[in-house]
Amino acid sequence: MTSGFVESSLARLAVDIRPFVANIRLRNSPLNVIDIPMMEELAQALAEVEARSDIAVVVLSGDGKGFSAGVDVAAHTPDKIEEMLTKFHGVVRLLVSSKKVTVAAVHGHCLGGGAELSMICDLVYTAASAQWGFPEIKLACYPPVACTALAALVGQKRASELILTGRTITGAEAAEIGLANRSVADEELTRVVDSTVEALLASSPAALAVTKKAIYAWDAMHFDKGLARAEKIYLEELMKTSDVREGTLAFLEKRKPKWAGK
Repeated sequence: MTSGFVESSLARLAVDIRPFVANIRLRNSPLNVIDIPMMEELAQALAEVEARSDIAVVVLSGDGKGFSAGVDVAAHTPDKIEEMLTKFHGVVRLLVSSKKVTVAAVHGHCLGGGAELSMICDLVYTAASAQWGFPEIKLACYPPVACTALAALVGQKRASELILTGRTITGAEAAEIGLANRSVADEELTRVVDSTVEALLASSPAALAVTKKAIYAWDAMHFDKGLARAEKIYLEELMKTSDVREGTLAFLEKRKPKWAGK
């Protein structure tokens, strides 16, 4: 990436570089599902942006009708799950460790892995009508990033309810409980995000980076250890159940799952 105004279109992303700002848009029509190729492109784009001293802010958004419906369910099969977790959590770790101020602009569906990507950004602005949720439990799975970090944002009881029931909430409720900074009318989202970015760019990039480190919502070391534990349980315990295979298969076959309870 070079300085100035640069636009690049990858297979799953659109990256727009402007003075001091990198706009990264998820582009995987129709639901911006986060498949393994998108994870690889996100890791590449974030690493390139992180290496640039002329970028202070990263804005993450989704193309089309929504932010993201989540991680590709087809990647939850035993032969792909370890690669999927490693690559998705690699993207998460890049965002968490970034010295740039990260801003999520959320509209439409923001579910599962999409909600996890949004929630770990420093600032989150959502359309009031957006649909947030962590529906993994309905597939006999759980969201490792949310299990690790959601309670720090919304409190233990709210985090447990969202993860254990998989219920969907509006953008307005997401902001009310602390999952987002603010909810706005759909047509106001772009203006509010642009205004926020403008306010950030009025400050010193060096000061922003250091201040972000000082005020982080959760300790990076504890986050990394917690996520590693959630990954271990996922791979060594969850993936050995018959229900997780049934949940994934039922979703792909568009039928109601038949739980065995084991």
